[in-house]
Amino acid sequence: MSEYNVAIVGATGAVGTRMIQMVEQSTLKVKTIKLLASKHSAGTVLKFKGQDTVVEETTPESFTGIDLALFSAGGAVSKQFAPEAIKRGAVVVDNTSAFRMDPNVPLVVPEVNAEALNEHQGLIANPNCSTIQMVMALEPIRERYGLSRVIVTTLQAVSGAGNRAVQETLDESQAYLDGKTYTPKIMPVRGDKKHYQQAFNVLPQIDVFEEDGYTHEEWKMIHETKKIMCGGDMNSNDIQVTATCSRVPVPIAHCESVYFEVLDKHATVAGIQDAIANFDGDVLQDDPAEQLYPQPITAQGRRETFVGRIRPDQENKGAFHLWNVADNLLKGAAWNSVEIAEYLDKMDLLHVPSAAE
Repeated sequence: MSEYNVAIVGATGAVGTRMIQMVEQSTLKVKTIKLLASKHSAGTVLKFKGQDTVVEETTPESFTGIDLALFSAGGAVSKQFAPEAIKRGAVVVDNTSAFRMDPNVPLVVPEVNAEALNEHQGLIANPNCSTIQMVMALEPIRERYGLSRVIVTTLQAVSGAGNRAVQETLDESQAYLDGKTYTPKIMPVRGDKKHYQQAFNVLPQIDVFEEDGYTHEEWKMIHETKKIMCGGDMNSNDIQVTATCSRVPVPIAHCESVYFEVLDKHATVAGIQDAIANFDGDVLQDDPAEQLYPQPITAQGRRETFVGRIRPDQENKGAFHLWNVADNLLKGAAWNSVEIAEYLDKMDLLHVPSAAE
């Protein structure tokens, strides 16, 4: 196992700070760490393995000598600096949506499609948080019984919209309890025309609306799921997917209600439970008699995807329902990114391929 010079871009953000923690806890042997952010955040002092580390402004030269660069500073930053990092020999794992739908960029959840890493050209995309936990719940089912259709409704935590969204929700909650008015400025989408109260409210909008009435978050879930589970084809008809995404006033950990249809009509709840219980990264929490089921408050701070409420659909043979929960900042972002790096290391792929390769 080699030692690596690692850079984390967006190190001061909600995901970036967790990336630091995940690298600390990973199997990667880190020779040096470089924490990068915007000019505004440069000079901030963070700790890595107990040592003070000064955050630097991100520039092209920041990546000289870097072997691995983990990005989570927004799509515009990734588009600007990821090519600079790769040009200087770094392998980039990008947590933004900037490159996810690029046919030449692997979109990877290691437990589901690690083999796609073999095709990387210096850049790997980390999927959307809601997509990651859904394919984690569905992959063991697909492996055992096949999968033909997925209909998902998400209940996503406000931390998916960033630290400011969390703070706005907390401020709104206090104002509501105090009987005061509060003018929202961020939710559901900071750059959209209108803003609504998130506290004590559910917003059926995550990201902007497309012309077909779906939000971009829903579009991402549909096409990312296909790309991950259908051999890289974001428009595959092998699995039909549709989504409704909502934001709920929970700080951390997304929840999903998933309806799915399998190819093998002999599938049973017990068989599905067994497949999930034995799948790396999944935790089965499914005992209605004991009121055992996944909850965001208990998933917070955990790397695993929790799955429960597995039951057959009463109207359609071969159709089932499940409920899954995962920490959107860990498995949905920071941990999945670092886990990709661990797999690259194990597979001896943590280098930018030469033209000959």
